[in-house]
Amino acid sequence: MESTSRCPMIDFDHNSPEHSADPAGSYRGIRESVKVGWTEAHGGYWVLSDYASVFDAARNDDVFSSRRTKYGGEGLSVVIPKTPHHDHIPIELDPPEFRKYRKIVNPVSAPAAVEKMKSMVDRHVAGFIDSVIEGGKCDLTSVIGVPSIVTIEWLGLDVSEWRRYSEAHFQVLAGIPGTDEHTRAVEVDFPYLANRIRQRIADRRAEPRDDIISYLVRQEIDGEPLDDHDTFAIVDLLISGGVGTTASLVSNSLVWLARHPDVRRRLIDDPSLMDHAVEEFLRYFSPTQALARTVLQDIEFHGCPMKKGDRVLLSWASANRDPELFDNPDEVDIDRWPNRHTAFGIGVHRCAGSHLGRYMSRALIEQVLQRMPDYEIDFDALETYPRQGVNTGYQRIPTIFTPGKRILTDYTLM
Repeated sequence: MESTSRCPMIDFDHNSPEHSADPAGSYRGIRESVKVGWTEAHGGYWVLSDYASVFDAARNDDVFSSRRTKYGGEGLSVVIPKTPHHDHIPIELDPPEFRKYRKIVNPVSAPAAVEKMKSMVDRHVAGFIDSVIEGGKCDLTSVIGVPSIVTIEWLGLDVSEWRRYSEAHFQVLAGIPGTDEHTRAVEVDFPYLANRIRQRIADRRAEPRDDIISYLVRQEIDGEPLDDHDTFAIVDLLISGGVGTTASLVSNSLVWLARHPDVRRRLIDDPSLMDHAVEEFLRYFSPTQALARTVLQDIEFHGCPMKKGDRVLLSWASANRDPELFDNPDEVDIDRWPNRHTAFGIGVHRCAGSHLGRYMSRALIEQVLQRMPDYEIDFDALETYPRQGVNTGYQRIPTIFTPGKRILTDYTLM
């Protein structure tokens, strides 16, 4: 490690195979040495690894911007490297413009709105488990598809295509660029799905229904109807946030519980522990590992000379393992409370879907534990996400369990 004009330098790439093999350990190395460092990977960017620096940057939108700029190339501004992608609103906006759009999103993601969705979520959870429960074995990731189908139905898109939405977004965030799967997602699936979304927006303008797209097309910004571009940008963000993060959290949590039967038994015997357990899983696994910002002005930040145009990675995952804030941060403690984790972000950009994400996570984990209490995972056959720089999780979880009975007679998994 050496000091330069962008001191201190670190050897780090959150998209590398080395990082994906042990994300927590990779961040720990930075946090225990420099806390804030500069890497030359992907054209160069700062890495914020401790709670204090992540907290301060996330709450300073005047300096650490989320909007698209010329710096760092073209594409989605909140990831490094930027990826070719449609605009995402409001995550790619800064205040005060950000607040105009967030005001539209908040009512449909608030606790009261989630309360109305619970029966729909519960039905899909039951239906997905029903699809495998009689066989006594499954790939547990097939059950974890619930967040995808819930998101697509909630928005008002074609539910029969939920798998395609899920796979396309997975490939962009966690797949390997250059593979056939990643190329198909970028060149075939995303253009197809974008056209489907735009057509549904047009349909709902002509004939509104009781869904989120119908709600969005009736909204206004500065006294003018929300146009097709902005409606699409909001919908695409809601899909991106809805189909991957909760699945990531649940897959990590269920694998961990399989390794820790004593904690699993506590949760089975006393479901009232689940809320605090979910918060601890959010802290420990941090399904969205990190997001990016762009520096808008020269600044001395936590002892480092940052320049206008510098790209910055805010690691929620690393902040959540900072021993300055959390006792025994590398251990899961389902009794940990209070739990000031950063899994949903910090500041104005804090995740609007946190309430729904929490409920879906609890419903999935709770029902798997209740209906498959003795599930066993073939740990040798587990497959993690190929890239774990943005989301972590498992793409294959071979599982056996005592067969059970279906509980829904009128549910067909599409």
